[in-house]
Amino acid sequence: MKTTSRFFTIGLVTAWYSSNIGVLLLNKYLLSNYGFKYPIFLTMCHMTACSLLSYIAIAWMKMVPMQTIRSRVQFFKIAALSLIFCASVVSGNISLKYLPVSFNQAIGATTPFFTAVFAYLMTFKREAWLTYATLVPVVTGVIIASGSEPSFHLFGFLMCVAATAARALKSVVQGILLSSEGEKLNSMNLLLYMAPIAVVFLLPATLFMEENVVGITLALAREDVKIVWYLLFNSSLAYFVNLTNFLVTKHTSALTLQVLGNAKGAVAVVVSILIFKNPVSITGMLGYSLTVLGVILYSEAKKRSK
Repeated sequence: MKTTSRFFTIGLVTAWYSSNIGVLLLNKYLLSNYGFKYPIFLTMCHMTACSLLSYIAIAWMKMVPMQTIRSRVQFFKIAALSLIFCASVVSGNISLKYLPVSFNQAIGATTPFFTAVFAYLMTFKREAWLTYATLVPVVTGVIIASGSEPSFHLFGFLMCVAATAARALKSVVQGILLSSEGEKLNSMNLLLYMAPIAVVFLLPATLFMEENVVGITLALAREDVKIVWYLLFNSSLAYFVNLTNFLVTKHTSALTLQVLGNAKGAVAVVVSILIFKNPVSITGMLGYSLTVLGVILYSEAKKRSK
């Protein structure tokens, strides 16, 4: 039984890695290499798939018990989280138009820095001095990587920083808004309610900011039907990332997920360089390695302070 359980966990982690890195690389391919320059519409496709597949997984397949929204206040809290989530995903997708995946992941690794900043600003929560000290190599590594990045693009860099900050803000705000026992939702139920709200936010944004995107996509589909399959597969993969994230956490622990997440970033960097062959300097790799080391030290410091 232990062997079966171990193989099951390894399979889950492999599925999580594959879907996570896969959606990242496919986003990059569509937005940069393929020339589908509509990151807001792409995000809306992701959220539409997450809405439908979340409902199928919870209401039909009964993967987890359905949790209901208990009050109007709770609904507005979830809507606020959804808006922050939209900002994070859209900014991240926009950054992929301009930056290689390797550099995108280097910036994304600074999430703990922004989490610590927002936690202090919004809850006045102080960490041990050693925990703050570990954030120095996290930020220093990105500064080094930025200075030596051959494909550096200022707007793409700012969008990636915004995405990373929004991702950290969501985790802090989620802890504040849904802290009471009556309001807590597991990640699958939270996605079930956040995704449709995100579609409502993204629909007017894509119509106004990405003019005639539906018509252009249909025209592209007539010329090359593969774009339809790319979008369907990519959107389904976006949901699968959330599903496998939940399952890995359930069958291991949040700490294990954090450690695996650090390693995932390094794997994504190597795979993206092999696929897209974007130039990377030795100094840039050293900077990214310093950031990953800082994140690992931060995780250890957090664990010891508890």
